Amino acid sequence: MSHSQHIEIEYKNMLEQHEFEKAAAFLQVKPADFFSQENHYFDTPDFKLKDKMSALRIRFKNGTYEMTLKQPADEGLLETNIELSQMEADACMQTGSIPDGLIKEALEIMKIPAAELEYFGSLSTKRAEKAYNGGLMVLDHSSYLNCEDYELEYEVSDSEKGKKEFILFLKLLNIPERKTENKIKRFYRQKLNMNTAE
Repeated sequence: MSHSQHIEIEYKNMLEQHEFEKAAAFLQVKPADFFSQENHYFDTPDFKLKDKMSALRIRFKNGTYEMTLKQPADEGLLETNIELSQMEADACMQTGSIPDGLIKEALEIMKIPAAELEYFGSLSTKRAEKAYNGGLMVLDHSSYLNCEDYELEYEVSDSEKGKKEFILFLKLLNIPERKTENKIKRFYRQKLNMNTAE
């Protein structure tokens, strides 16, 4: 089983649809440049991962399944990734069972019982990526739980330079800076809204 760990530093900004189209045009991103990925989210019924500012997901992309645990790091997020077979991924979604390995160990260290994890649902994203001034500019159009949104992300290795570049890019395109939560938080907010509406 292959696995990896790395620190992710990214800046995000929610976009209106017209801003999304403007950014795509500026970056010369064409409709054919977008690819689809499915994110499947897990947590305990009382949101123990969310309370620790962490997130667990399985992503299906290019025919492969990858489970990722995101945890807060001193700078950015620590990502732990393990590859799953389709059988393992299906088992996780049906029963919430987590395969042995780095992620299960990390959950134990966080005192989150793997047995309590449940499958919460999926979010699908159409994504395009473009190298931009030393980083990777990412356009995401996501659909989940009867809603959709648009987002710009900038993935970088140098946090200070990256932040300056990102703010300049937004200014250049006249896009207001918006406080932006990550996808799993937006997904959970929608899920909680639906739960209270029922």
